[in-house]
Amino acid sequence: MTDKSDLSPISGEESFISEFLAPLTAGYPGAFGLTDDCATITPPPGMDLVIKTDPVRAGVHFFSDDDPADIAWKALAVNVSDLAAKGAAPLAYLASLSFPEIPDRAWMQAFAAGLAEAQSAFGCHLIGGDTDRAPGPLSIGITAIGTVPAGRMVRRGTAKPGDRIFVTGAIGDARLGLDIRRGIISDAIAAEDRQRLLCRYLRPTPRLGLRLPLLSYASAAMDISDGLIKDLERLCRASSVGARITASDVPLDPCAERFAKQSVDALSSLLTAGDDYEILCTVPADAASAFSAAAAEAQVPVSGIGDVTSAKGLIVEGADGSPMSFIRTGWDHF
Repeated sequence: MTDKSDLSPISGEESFISEFLAPLTAGYPGAFGLTDDCATITPPPGMDLVIKTDPVRAGVHFFSDDDPADIAWKALAVNVSDLAAKGAAPLAYLASLSFPEIPDRAWMQAFAAGLAEAQSAFGCHLIGGDTDRAPGPLSIGITAIGTVPAGRMVRRGTAKPGDRIFVTGAIGDARLGLDIRRGIISDAIAAEDRQRLLCRYLRPTPRLGLRLPLLSYASAAMDISDGLIKDLERLCRASSVGARITASDVPLDPCAERFAKQSVDALSSLLTAGDDYEILCTVPADAASAFSAAAAEAQVPVSGIGDVTSAKGLIVEGADGSPMSFIRTGWDHF
């Protein structure tokens, strides 16, 4: 139940920051409780800082009438997912919030609670940012900062021919979750499955548990945000290599498996859909078993889906053994 204080207007930017955002800095001395213009970061000895910014915007990355706690979680999670793929441990983040109008107190309380929940789950603190009001949809710019042993960040462009290609979790869940959110998914999906898939879209979970296996064994890695096919192509281009994967080896949720069997186009839509926030990585062939064992010990599911090749280009082997073709390979902002 909302009490009377929830209905009172927010009176000015300073009170907005002190009431909703400053508490999120508790436990991080360098944030100075958001009372200064800047924050300080002192990385632990022997560690590099890893920095990522990935803004989200209403109407593009989330629905304007989504639960504010879900919006906040996703805004932070999509950035932490990139840190996870680099083998980095989250440390802190900056948040720049641009509102079309002053949010009401209840909305902001839920949003701040969602950020608090996410940063607690990911192990980081708010240390600064900015707030403003401007025409257009709600926009949230998060800059996430993590730490990794010096010189050990797992890069995108260092895959080698002969490496095995792995992905975490399941691919395409968020695509089905988005369809559920839009109200266009079949009611044949059980209620508990609908809720699980919807959560995969609304609240992606960065694969932070894979940090040590990546640092120990991966030759290259990135997170899957714009679609498996598109992001694997990006990794290959950065590494000046090619890849060959088998579509049937790509891990799918049972609901996604049933959806994929409807047609080749249905399978293609799962392989090219965004918002999965799983990790795509390559591992030298002689370390593949050790990597799989380390991932299992970390309780992160991983699946081998193919191999890195010296010949440029990506080949996706379909059910009949012939290469699949794609009208679009993934999400593109432009």
